[in-house]
Amino acid sequence: MFTGIVEETGTIRSLAPGGGGARLEVEAELVLSDAELGSSIAVNGCCLTVVDLGNGWWAADAVPETLERTNIGTLEVGDAVNLERPLAAAGRFGGHIVQGHVDATTSVESVDEQPDGSWLYEFLIPESLSRYIVEKGSVAVDGVSLTVAAITPTTFSIAVIPHTHEVTVLGRRNPGDLVNIEADVLAKYVEAQYRPISEKEQR
Repeated sequence: MFTGIVEETGTIRSLAPGGGGARLEVEAELVLSDAELGSSIAVNGCCLTVVDLGNGWWAADAVPETLERTNIGTLEVGDAVNLERPLAAAGRFGGHIVQGHVDATTSVESVDEQPDGSWLYEFLIPESLSRYIVEKGSVAVDGVSLTVAAITPTTFSIAVIPHTHEVTVLGRRNPGDLVNIEADVLAKYVEAQYRPISEKEQR
């Protein structure tokens, strides 16, 4: 489990496609301080497993499903990515529950700097997630825990403080770019409680 508090931005140092998937190597520092083979690290909010590592880098395998459902498949060598390790048992819960299971990608509609130095981002709402995105609710965008500032029938907006704009890849996002979206898992569980029970589930 993650909390959507990005620890550092890494850099894609190599990509090797194969069999519909890909192996990516990421340059990093902080997230490698306690990493070992089998560790989990979220890349732009997508939980990946460390399969190799060296001095200042680590590698992960992305299966076809990951490349199709996330923006991992659009990455190029030199691109910056948000990195976060799973929440430690004694760690502070600074964001919201983020599983590292990206639901969908969506596009940036607009990016507007505000008079106070913050930024207002507007995104298209993926149709499959429209029921989970609510005003003042939580959403993870490229792995960053954010609060929905406003919604319309087709878009939602978030306000990004200068610090987040500077230390995450959100500061590099422009209209038209694809971002990873993970809806609040609590909303999914609430929905499940009110979903009609099928005959198979009743048995």
